[in-house]
Amino acid sequence: MYQYTQVKEQPVLNAGTKGVRRYILSLDNHVSIQEALTAFCKEKEIYCGKVTGLGAVNSATFRFLDPATLQYVDKTFEEQMEITNLTGNISQKDNQVYLHIHITASRRDYTCIGGHLLDARINGACELFVEDYYLTSAGRRADEETGLNMYKF
Repeated sequence: MYQYTQVKEQPVLNAGTKGVRRYILSLDNHVSIQEALTAFCKEKEIYCGKVTGLGAVNSATFRFLDPATLQYVDKTFEEQMEITNLTGNISQKDNQVYLHIHITASRRDYTCIGGHLLDARINGACELFVEDYYLTSAGRRADEETGLNMYKF
């Protein structure tokens, strides 16, 4: 589902990064980004961190929250796209890994779509950088006013 390596730190040069583990991931072709990243976070017990990356997908489902109705609207795009930016955070909700990811994806005609990523299927490659803030805890709680799962510290 994925391959990874842990980034080796040089203590003298990175004195301000204690409490952070860094990983480089390469997701296998045709896997779900959400499934692979969730499995990796479970394996490494990452419950607070961040993720960035790029790659290519041939299917992506975005989610939009309509603030007027507090209803989610999902839309799937079935076409080859380049991930020009993937950024997100890792936390936990109900004692499970919780991923909050946004992407921008470039289409064949060079237009871009983007937003909150519900899931996407790799078609080509996906390379991610993951930071594990293992000394920190960040959970989630449902916020009735906004309809969002907000941080709970």
